[in-house]
Amino acid sequence: MILIVSTHQLMAQKYSCRDGYVKFFSEAPMEDIEAHNNEGTSIFKANTGEVAFSVPIKGFTFDKSLMQEHFNEKYMESDKFPNTTFKGSITGYSQGQPGWQDATANGEFTIHGVTKNVDIEGEVQFSGNQCTMKATFPVRLEDYNIKIPKVVFYNIAEVVEVTINFDYKKSEDAN
Repeated sequence: MILIVSTHQLMAQKYSCRDGYVKFFSEAPMEDIEAHNNEGTSIFKANTGEVAFSVPIKGFTFDKSLMQEHFNEKYMESDKFPNTTFKGSITGYSQGQPGWQDATANGEFTIHGVTKNVDIEGEVQFSGNQCTMKATFPVRLEDYNIKIPKVVFYNIAEVVEVTINFDYKKSEDAN
């Protein structure tokens, strides 16, 4: 009986998200640029802290279609590098604690084909069969070999602000 209960608890600690929200914001002297994406997918194993996510680059939408076209073709080369990914672990939280908790994600963040080890400060909350993670952090474009042509240098910031908000649900999958 104890084995059955323990196995059930381990299964109940895996969460998945299929519509994670990601936003980036570029504040530059000539114009601000903002894009949104609701296509992030992620798996989180709360008992171990393991987390992985993938965000399709072509899922970002802009107010101006020309910006979206330039973003995909010239800067992000989304046909060549279709996804941004993270694989690592979340630490600093307690599953049984109610309310928002500070947490840190440590792992490999890949953008534009370049992988960097990062530490991202954020928050996590557990509520019933759900878990929510959110964070806002800077990304330096040159760190990921994203080139900004001199002609638009004043239109695009060298460091963009990235915001994520993933709403997870307990997964029935035991793996």
